[in-house]
Amino acid sequence: MTAAELREKIRMIIPTVVGQRKQADAAAVEYDELTKFPELKKVIVDLLTHEFDNFIASIDWVAPKPTTFRINLKNDFNFYLIYTKTSWIAQVEGKKYYLLNLPEEERATEAIARILRYGAPGSADAEAEVEADASASAPESGGGEEVNVDVEDDVTVDI
Repeated sequence: MTAAELREKIRMIIPTVVGQRKQADAAAVEYDELTKFPELKKVIVDLLTHEFDNFIASIDWVAPKPTTFRINLKNDFNFYLIYTKTSWIAQVEGKKYYLLNLPEEERATEAIARILRYGAPGSADAEAEVEADASASAPESGGGEEVNVDVEDDVTVDI
């Protein structure tokens, strides 16, 4: 690749990147916490992309130390972002993900995507999705057959 080709590729990519950044900045104005805490905006963009405004209903500042934010999603579910000295922690459905590690950040993103798929609470689609996720993650038993076992009363077991 020549220097001229590289320059041309960069010229083509810059409008896309700048446009995404401007879109995220415009959406951040709507939330006071994102203007007060610019690091929070970076973390949310990392987890939900620059189009986070389509998924977030509100952001609540829950605790001052450790600085904790509740991210309320539009489907009435939420997750927490906790700021520590070393990194951010995402707490999604009770599980903590340390966002300093890339694999954990990816798992946090997948967990957030999973709760976004649940839909609005109480809807038939949401309940079917939750049951499908639960059955997919549940270990299979011995085929669902009912087994009767006769136990004698005189049997003792030494352990």
